[in-house]
Amino acid sequence: MENAGAVLPVIALVGRPNVGKSTLFNRLTRSHDALVADQPGVTRDRHYGYGAHSARRFIVVDTGGIGQDDEDIDTRALAQTEAALDEADAVLFVVDYRQGLMAGDQAIATRLRRNGQPVYVVVNKSEGQQGVSAVAEFHALGMGEPWAISAEHGDRITLMLDHVFALLPEPRATVRAHHPDAVRLALLGRPNAGKSTLVNRLVGEARMLTQDAPGTTRDAVASEFSFDDKPYVIVDTAGVRRRARVNDMVEKISVVKAMQAAEQAEVVILMLDAASGLSVQDIRLLSLAVERGRAAVIAVNKWDGLTEEHRVKLHAKLVERIGVFDYLPLLFISALHGSGLRELMEAIQASRKASMADMSTPQLSRALESAVEAHAPPAIHGRRIKLRYAHQGGHNPPRIVIHGNQTQRLSAEYKRYLVRRFREQFNLFGTPIQLVFKNSDNPYAGKAAKAGVRRR
Repeated sequence: MENAGAVLPVIALVGRPNVGKSTLFNRLTRSHDALVADQPGVTRDRHYGYGAHSARRFIVVDTGGIGQDDEDIDTRALAQTEAALDEADAVLFVVDYRQGLMAGDQAIATRLRRNGQPVYVVVNKSEGQQGVSAVAEFHALGMGEPWAISAEHGDRITLMLDHVFALLPEPRATVRAHHPDAVRLALLGRPNAGKSTLVNRLVGEARMLTQDAPGTTRDAVASEFSFDDKPYVIVDTAGVRRRARVNDMVEKISVVKAMQAAEQAEVVILMLDAASGLSVQDIRLLSLAVERGRAAVIAVNKWDGLTEEHRVKLHAKLVERIGVFDYLPLLFISALHGSGLRELMEAIQASRKASMADMSTPQLSRALESAVEAHAPPAIHGRRIKLRYAHQGGHNPPRIVIHGNQTQRLSAEYKRYLVRRFREQFNLFGTPIQLVFKNSDNPYAGKAAKAGVRRR
């Protein structure tokens, strides 16, 4: 597993509205949407994503726009930003080259000086500009050498990140040492789903403070336990609640804790409250884990408190809403009374085993051939797409490399079809599967041509 035990650094994007922070966010995360965003388009919301640079991964937080073109800074937006800064290891202060230096930029700079993190002034929309003199006016912010970039075109983004990572301090978060052979679990979910109660049940002691009030857990806490004589370490993250309903800033930034925990985990447990069901926030947390390729299980807690009629309706609704995550085990438990916990642990073991599965090239190639025979890729402009053979390219998650021609023309629907076939053939339930397509020539074409020349 990559970066096992390492804590991902957190880089926050700060600046006025409409300076291009969202564009830079998408550039850094190679995405067009945020993993966690309850109200897209609202300035005060924060977006979260994973980025990578020179084999180093990091978390990006887009804090939303604060202030306008004057010195007035929206109090609530500022509170959101300062909450995110509490966990940031570095700050990219984004300004707009076309607008020039504004009074609002000066006001934000004054605020940033109080926090103590490294701050890098990023002059966005500077396409076509060369040299330090082009952004000289932003030296007035008093925060070091400004970086002229274009988030939209990708200009000088790599150079900027080289500089940031060369000076990046150790992440503020730390990881407690644990048994080197322990299976690493991350427990995600909204407040009051019963995560701390589950940890207490597994560990066998009241290690976590629990009470009947959402948001009791304030930080990620690692606890060790054994199951069937195998060591485990489980990290309980602070509950993630819809930000529109939360006033506590500490609880609002817990998404970062969830992302750091998912990065270090081998298996993620998404815990739901049976009375609340599956929310949009739960789906986003699950997407977060799957996007990082983590095996996962879904545990529906407080199942024992429902009537039989409610159970039937809830089960049907969950199966319907899970949608693209239908390959993940769905367990019904009571953390308080201990029912269903053996089934939960067995599902965790099975998901981890699937994520580490070994598949030989002949096995994968035969499975690919069988899938193509049952449903061939559609022809593109009269030319048939050919998928020749497959081999394994990695574990955790299983990575399958498929060689053929015109593979870039395969539709998303057909790729999902192949994933389903591989999943069923090799029992890869509980883990995402990554398909990698490579165009390659027929290895025998050249030999056949040469043989023909020799015959002539």
